[in-house]
Amino acid sequence: MKLIIGNKAYSSWSLRGWLACKQSGLLFEEAVVPLYDAEWDKRREGDEFAPSSGKVPILWDGDAVVWDSLAIVEYLAEKTSRDLFWPADDAARAMARSMAAEMHSSFTALRRKHSMNVRQIFPPVAPDADVLADLERIMELWAQARARFGGEGDFLFGAFGAADIMYAPVVTRIVTYSLPIARFAAPYMDAVLHHPFMQDWIASAQEEEWVIEQFEQPATA
Repeated sequence: MKLIIGNKAYSSWSLRGWLACKQSGLLFEEAVVPLYDAEWDKRREGDEFAPSSGKVPILWDGDAVVWDSLAIVEYLAEKTSRDLFWPADDAARAMARSMAAEMHSSFTALRRKHSMNVRQIFPPVAPDADVLADLERIMELWAQARARFGGEGDFLFGAFGAADIMYAPVVTRIVTYSLPIARFAAPYMDAVLHHPFMQDWIASAQEEEWVIEQFEQPATA
């Protein structure tokens, strides 16, 4: 398999696809392409990017091609084992899938105003009301998952899985922009940040030479 991703410092959707590949345990080739550099427009017109219209991540597995992070999660769950990604309990799995889908389609204010940058920690600034609303909903979801299905594990549904993969970039955004969280969320965020996969990703991001100035500024409305 070959996974094409963007800059590890900035590309939240790439992080999700990469974590899914790591979670699968399957061997894969990793190709990092700098976003928005001088060759970006030309590069994204190439055959490897054609199925996704130039977006990352995109996973090639022989003749099969999968783009979009949640689709990559589902493809790899079918290729390996659902239990690697989703809880075995029906009620827990239903909630995990719903949370993953909500992350996929919602929280636009948080994503728009607080771009991912795992190399920075900005001084705290009062978030806009729409960002606070997104954070409140995320805290609510995390609290429900942990209370109902977290058990003695460190993650949303006990063991690390697809829901944690989908919310991992939210964890990094909260740290980068010093955003307010509920007290209970701190141990969960710490577990995500110290997961070996996340440690590998963050370490690689620190070594990247590319700088995208638009993502190197504090949050703006």
